[in-house]
Amino acid sequence: MAASSQKAEGQSPLMATPISAIDPSEVEIGPGDDRVAVLLMGYGEVESYADFANYNEQALNLLTAKFAPVPQWVYPPLAKLLAAFDLHEWSHQHGQFISPHNAIFERQRSGIEQALRQRWGDRVSVFKAFNFCRPHLPEQVLAEIRDQGFSKLLIYPLLVVDSIFTSGIAIEQVNRALSQLTDGDTHWVRSMRYFPSFYDQASYIQLLAKLVSEKIDQDWRSHFLPSQIGIVLLNHGCPHEAKGFVSGIAESQALYESVRRELITRYPLISIGWLNHDTPMIDWTQPNAQLAARNLIELGAKAILMAPIGFATENHETLLDVDHIFLALQRQYPEVIYQQLPCVNDHPEFLTMAADWVDPLITDLLAETSAVIHFAGFDRSSLDSEHHHHQSHSHDHGHDHGHDHGDNHSHDHGGNHSHHHGHSHDHAHHQHSRH
Repeated sequence: MAASSQKAEGQSPLMATPISAIDPSEVEIGPGDDRVAVLLMGYGEVESYADFANYNEQALNLLTAKFAPVPQWVYPPLAKLLAAFDLHEWSHQHGQFISPHNAIFERQRSGIEQALRQRWGDRVSVFKAFNFCRPHLPEQVLAEIRDQGFSKLLIYPLLVVDSIFTSGIAIEQVNRALSQLTDGDTHWVRSMRYFPSFYDQASYIQLLAKLVSEKIDQDWRSHFLPSQIGIVLLNHGCPHEAKGFVSGIAESQALYESVRRELITRYPLISIGWLNHDTPMIDWTQPNAQLAARNLIELGAKAILMAPIGFATENHETLLDVDHIFLALQRQYPEVIYQQLPCVNDHPEFLTMAADWVDPLITDLLAETSAVIHFAGFDRSSLDSEHHHHQSHSHDHGHDHGHDHGDNHSHDHGGNHSHHHGHSHDHAHHQHSRH
């Protein structure tokens, strides 16, 4: 998202409101539609190798363009080149690998809907949308929501941190779709809410720490001292420069610090590890996951656990990229034991808390009086007149100040002032700029 959307420093975390704490009978339903459509958004991943090039081109346009200075005409041939690399990696190196992401995301959608319907019944429906995968592109799913008669919408990217690469592209795609899906001079969406991220939710942080501790207790407690176990808490890598947009570094770092605080008194060797992409001329967050593990080994770790805290849904990066890292580490440190913790995926506790977080927003939507949006009825003239009137008063410095602000002082903000954003993203090894 834009920099202004960053949460204020020191702001207390938004605490989840348990669904059981809200009594639906006490929620006064506003006039009009009494149903809410929850648009649960994720990246999606290809399930057919023939879709690689199309997927890559969409990712280049929506993700890479936000930080990599490559001309747009390069996208189509680059997408096809990257598709060849992907085919080699998924098919040949990893034995006809198919990402489990989409199947897991459907279980997440279903579980969150089930949890919400325990409270609200059929007044709430959860729809899934993928940024890059048909037939679940945002414009396709929003058309379905409209056709089912919904007018109240909750936009819910199921992505841990808020950045231009996560919630930012979700809103970009929703806005693009909604601008096309109108009812003449009015819009079918009458009320809207948005849940951007959950990096600071106490329930999520505590679940991550619990899963790490349980994994260690189950597999390593009787074999290694706690000080000999290295924990790499994985976040998605972020470029340091994203053309003025928030790239996710601050929230990812805050998530790491929160989980680390839960674990550090038991396990002294903990490091953040960023899953970066191999893109030339781009300054990525450090230490990368491989360097983080190597540093912990140099400090005496005899076992390394990689725990993906910045990913809620398993995907090719948490599986294939981590596998590549382990293979490289094993060549250098063959005596060390390596294991990976799964993402939270469809863990029952995660599905319940994911529903809890948005329950207050659904309460607001159901109680809110819908507002009809009239596109053609908006008259700029009154605002322009008011703005001119305000300027004539606020900029009249007169002669009492001893300053001359006369006609020779001017600023040209006309058509010669322009910004060119020719974008692209060279993913070299991995095409999906997944954040």
